[in-house]
Amino acid sequence: MTSTLLEPVAAPPEPLPAVNRRPRWIRRLSLAALLVATAVLYLWDLGASGWANQFYAAAVQAGSSSWKAMLFGSSDAANSITVDKTPGALWVMDISARLFGFNAWSLLVPQVLEGIAAVAVLYASVRRVGGHWAGILAGAVLALTPVAALMFRYDNPDALLVLLLTCAAYCTLRAVEKDCAAWWLPLAGVFVGFGFLAKMMQAFLVLPALLLVYLLASHRSWPRRLLQAGAAALTMVVSAGWYLALVALWPASSRPYIGGSQHNSVLELALGYNGVGRLTGDETGGLGNTNYDAGWNRLFADSMGGQIAWLIPAAVILGVAGLWVIRRAPRTDRTRAALLVWLGWLLVTGAVFSFANGILHPYYTVALAPAIAGAVGIGAALMWRSRKDIRSRVVLSGTLLVTAALAWVLLHRTSDWLSWLAPTIVAVSVVAAVLLLVIDRLPEVAAAAAISLAVVAGLAGPAAYTVATVTTTHSGAMPSAGPDGAGGFPGGGHGGPGGGHRNGGSTANGANANGAASSAGGQSNSTSASGTGTSTTGTPAANSQTGNPGGQHGGPFGSVEPGAKVVAALKSNASNYTWAAATIGSDNAAGYQLAVDSPVMAIGGYNGTDPSPTLAQFKTYVAQHKIHYYIDASVMGGMGGRSSGSGSEASSEIAAWVKANFTAQTIDGTTVYDLTATN
Repeated sequence: MTSTLLEPVAAPPEPLPAVNRRPRWIRRLSLAALLVATAVLYLWDLGASGWANQFYAAAVQAGSSSWKAMLFGSSDAANSITVDKTPGALWVMDISARLFGFNAWSLLVPQVLEGIAAVAVLYASVRRVGGHWAGILAGAVLALTPVAALMFRYDNPDALLVLLLTCAAYCTLRAVEKDCAAWWLPLAGVFVGFGFLAKMMQAFLVLPALLLVYLLASHRSWPRRLLQAGAAALTMVVSAGWYLALVALWPASSRPYIGGSQHNSVLELALGYNGVGRLTGDETGGLGNTNYDAGWNRLFADSMGGQIAWLIPAAVILGVAGLWVIRRAPRTDRTRAALLVWLGWLLVTGAVFSFANGILHPYYTVALAPAIAGAVGIGAALMWRSRKDIRSRVVLSGTLLVTAALAWVLLHRTSDWLSWLAPTIVAVSVVAAVLLLVIDRLPEVAAAAAISLAVVAGLAGPAAYTVATVTTTHSGAMPSAGPDGAGGFPGGGHGGPGGGHRNGGSTANGANANGAASSAGGQSNSTSASGTGTSTTGTPAANSQTGNPGGQHGGPFGSVEPGAKVVAALKSNASNYTWAAATIGSDNAAGYQLAVDSPVMAIGGYNGTDPSPTLAQFKTYVAQHKIHYYIDASVMGGMGGRSSGSGSEASSEIAAWVKANFTAQTIDGTTVYDLTATN
């Protein structure tokens, strides 16, 4: 008997028409096609983005040559200061760099593999309750989410975070199944704990959904449920806390300064700068509250809409409708549990992202992608199963029209790009929506064609943005997905100040983006609007933005491409010094360090506002001839010793002391001070 919206649903929904009786090899082939297509998509021209985010690339460079730098996530191999995150995501790239050498591919391929694994885990999770084709749909939605395509090709921590949280959701849903092994829920705690080591407290945003679903849907008695939840909490604390304890107990004098904190404290970093401060905007050492678009519609606004919003309404509509279909199912129904996990994840994380007043970049929204994909896959399967009921068909048809309307809005924000796409999506969606309303009367083959047409129409917008993402190179700390003009960091243009898209770049083997071979010695030359810059052997030249004389690009949070003469000066006798140079801000330091392949001290850490080193410490380093050059960041748009409004003034004091006591010289348009020379 075919179920309706008024009847309970306990069994998984039936597969799509015309394939449910075909051999198992077809299902295996379709899964392989999904994963291979995801791999091709994410690996496409991967090396063209070079180092991508130089801030993390420099830390991987340091970790590939120093075990201490790897352990702490130091910005340089001399261990002056760490990145402003726990280094879990860096460890994966560090190991890759140690195995295959440090280059753009060894840096970024691990991110791609994490993306493929996330698609596979999501498929496995959705398939267990929604069937094979629901899993395929969910995996395709995740793979084709523009911000996912961006971050699974980038060296930020978000790729590993998304994979670990998807694994945690899978383990939780296994834990609610009857006669499941007792270790499934504690294993979910392990994944969330390691997610914390990837991106700190953002990992905990999924906890309300995972915990409530387990307590609601588990077959175990209440005492056993509470005991299992306690065990999961313990494994999470141990998985995350061992590293915090190690850093807290390690003598501060023999480890790098904890970047992002004002008191050299990893707990302060976790609970303040990367914790509550992200919600309130009260982040000492941060840049203040720059979130002018906080509110219920932030996820659909210019900065984030094109990154993630395409299928949010579809996920909510299909997910809620699915819950209505199975409203009479037993408490332990795993289909309901799965929908509640994905919708709960979407609700909590989406609400935090919408109203947070602290640092929040558009690419953070990749954390919503598995939740959206899971809800769409399961909800669509439930609607398909109950398609004999007109209300299910109305839900399917209406969801498609809402998705098409949103695609029209988002695509018109880049109206000069593929101007034909928006009206085509709307036209095809209208046709498919009409067919969905009468799909119960169509022959099986025609019904399969209609649902396929609906899927294509619904995914066309994000798929187009995803293709634009993977065929465009990106750089800087604030990248954004989609074509030029598709949004990004508020106030910073596409991708934010100093970041976003690039029209050039080089591959990891020294060839530039246009395919030209690198010059002798493995160097690759790149020309900016105002000069020429050179990168060292195997180092991708940024070639990203109009820059300062000498090919030096940059800005706050941007990529720095030093000129050839600056690189030569810094490399001269670099082995005689602990740091070849020092400059304010980690992004500025990273560009020079990657070019010179020697440690460059990042004064003040990421924002230039950390009290590391103090003026007294810096004077001591200079007196001991540990630092060769000081690079003036103020002329390249960086922090330049200026206060951001909060945090330490040490970087300003150091800049003033250097300028008062040493002679400036200009090399390739860059102002440097030789700290070993006497006036």
